[in-house]
Amino acid sequence: MLDLPQHRPVLAGAAYVGISAADIRLEALPEGHLLHVLGTIEPAALAAELVKAGFANSSIRKAGFRQWFVAGDEPLTPAGLDTLTAALAGKAFVMDQSHGRVRIGVSGRSSRLLLAKGTAVDLDPAIFPEGRSAMAMVGHLSVQIARTGDDSFELTVLRSFAESLWDELTHMAASAEKDGGV
Repeated sequence: MLDLPQHRPVLAGAAYVGISAADIRLEALPEGHLLHVLGTIEPAALAAELVKAGFANSSIRKAGFRQWFVAGDEPLTPAGLDTLTAALAGKAFVMDQSHGRVRIGVSGRSSRLLLAKGTAVDLDPAIFPEGRSAMAMVGHLSVQIARTGDDSFELTVLRSFAESLWDELTHMAASAEKDGGV
């Protein structure tokens, strides 16, 4: 029997807690599903179709003009993808990006200050509230930043750049810790 390649998480459950768990935490999130949706469908209608197709726990993040990422922790099933694709036929196209992108969680009271060291996006809650997302550069890497809570963010990056982003984030956090705080 031919040995087929096995899926291995790129960050393999990596976690970093710096300064204190309340100040900054980096976490490799589950490699569940990430769908790229392009089309004329509005976010509210997309959310309704996601519920019907079994993706109720997924979040919708704006990724550009008439483009969204649908992210969640649950693994993608072929049946779920087929159901969603059929429901969106004529309104939007769905592309599975689960294999090609990785999500990293950044949380803690100093998470916004840490991210400000690497991106020009204004992460002030009045400008970048919970639920908002933006495509941005973190250092030299293209990343989608999504605010998931008061002091929590999710960064989505191409799989081949995940380790570089992780190294950059841990370096920024360790440097800030050495300097006396983020």
